[in-house]
Amino acid sequence: MRRPWGLLSVGVTALTTLLVVSSPAVPDAAAAPGAALSEQAIFSTVKDLTGIAPRATGSPGGKAAADYVMDRFRNAGLSEVHVEEVTSYDWRPSNFGLHVGGTPVDAYPVAHSFIPADAKAGVRTTGPKGRTAPVVDIGTGKIGGRDVRGKIVMFDLSFYLPTAGLLPLAEYIHDPDNALFDPGTMLSANPFLTSLSSTVREAQAAGAVGFVGVLKDYFDSNRYHNEYYRKLTMTIPGMWVTRADGARMRKLLARHGNRSRIDLTVHRRAVVGRTVFGFLRGNRKDTVMVQSHHDSVGTGAVEDATGTAEVIALAEHYGRAAKQPGYRPREKSLMFVTFDTHFTGYQAHQAFVDRYITRRATPWNIVANTTIEHVGKYARRATNGKLITTDRAEPKGVFENVNLTSKVALARALTRNNVRSSTLLNATPFQLTETGIPTDASFVLNAGVPVVSLIAGPLYMYDDADTLDKVDRSQLVPVARFFVDTINHLDTVPGAAIGLIPS
Repeated sequence: MRRPWGLLSVGVTALTTLLVVSSPAVPDAAAAPGAALSEQAIFSTVKDLTGIAPRATGSPGGKAAADYVMDRFRNAGLSEVHVEEVTSYDWRPSNFGLHVGGTPVDAYPVAHSFIPADAKAGVRTTGPKGRTAPVVDIGTGKIGGRDVRGKIVMFDLSFYLPTAGLLPLAEYIHDPDNALFDPGTMLSANPFLTSLSSTVREAQAAGAVGFVGVLKDYFDSNRYHNEYYRKLTMTIPGMWVTRADGARMRKLLARHGNRSRIDLTVHRRAVVGRTVFGFLRGNRKDTVMVQSHHDSVGTGAVEDATGTAEVIALAEHYGRAAKQPGYRPREKSLMFVTFDTHFTGYQAHQAFVDRYITRRATPWNIVANTTIEHVGKYARRATNGKLITTDRAEPKGVFENVNLTSKVALARALTRNNVRSSTLLNATPFQLTETGIPTDASFVLNAGVPVVSLIAGPLYMYDDADTLDKVDRSQLVPVARFFVDTINHLDTVPGAAIGLIPS
């Protein structure tokens, strides 16, 4: 039975925000206005992008993805379509393995481990004999005063941010299925914020020569392709093992003197990162960004073929509208942009902020950012370790730091378009502390631009399991229509007044 919904004003860090406990069901949108915003069209774009995967930065697939977005932007009628390039670094493992007493343990290298101390290009290898050392197993704890010098640290990777952890930031919740408050959903954690950085940083400082991470919160896969965490250079080799293989390894260690061998060769080289741009000019240089990232490590259906497909759909929607008889130009210009380097250090995002916001080396005055990432189905880990994908929408958060009137407009748009399992999240504290938000809009937010950034954190988003069947097709149109409403609303607000903290 659904709860009645109501509006409640609460104080959040001295700011007046809105909290809706639950909102009424709205009939699913069968079709959006215009063919560009149809489920079939958006999903077809997702399929195209997965067809050229992996879309890794600097790879043939990465270049093909940028070219594909550029072609779609041109065909949409956008102007000044172009690519801007930056230097990034890819990471390729080979000759890897993990053994205990001569017995192999199924493992996969930790992405971006065993790289040069300066994080530049280079080749590193444990050599033909590998790296054998005693193992210190810290479980879910910290190294503390343990002696790990010259040893391999084994630890259980923890996922830090469950859905419930975002509730203090909640301003409005649209959850007609009451799915968000299911205990399993509330306690499920996304795989972005983890104990990897803190543990490896401590291990390296204490002189460890390698590490093994047990994916205790993950499903039965060791293909966990973590991002490159810019504030940590992992100079020692690391391997991922599943929960089951971690238990098996611990039994083997007990029988073989707690010694293990890691084999790994890593090639790190400078590559080209590409950012794709297209514009729809308005009456002013005040500009609203529409953003996602087109790169992926594997198939990347949900992360982030869905986000890129939404950006393309919105470009086509507005591009077609501009060609209609009697079209009146918008007040603000629109900038459509997709990045790569999401998995290799965000160099493209940082270069963008420097050129377009911090130094303002272009005529575009960016007054708001809208970012779309991950329209997927909710999945969970079964007791046997298998990944179970449901037909429910993965919980979606919309980080925003807009003014109070715009907050109400966003809340209404979530409900009107039936963006299910969605929560408005107050991003202003992250702007004030400059810690950033866990989305691709983080650099823009910290540069002082108001954001409306939708993101989901499905359990499979960094895995080879992120395939087409994980895409939540039923939410592709609602998300697109939510952003149409949002972009149209932002066009009516003076640029300097969009943020909760006026610029």
